[in-house]
Amino acid sequence: MPATICLEKLSVRQTATISAIDWSRLADPEARRLRELGFDEGVGIEVLHRATLGKGPIACRVGRMTVALRRAVASAIDVALFSPAE
Repeated sequence: MPATICLEKLSVRQTATISAIDWSRLADPEARRLRELGFDEGVGIEVLHRATLGKGPIACRVGRMTVALRRAVASAIDVALFSPAE
């Protein structure tokens, strides 16, 4: 069974799969934007870059798109990590 962590804690260049999104923690416009961009359970995601000060946005690749997420939004997304053998 894969381990799950919050997207905010995913390492740069590490890939994972979205396992759950806590929609109740997001404002309606944020939730709508994520849905429109294709964020859903089972979608692959990769952290590309983090702001240097640790409080800024996180750049993620979802499919072929690069999306910047505020850390509060990233903390509402759980991702599943897979071992290389899986």
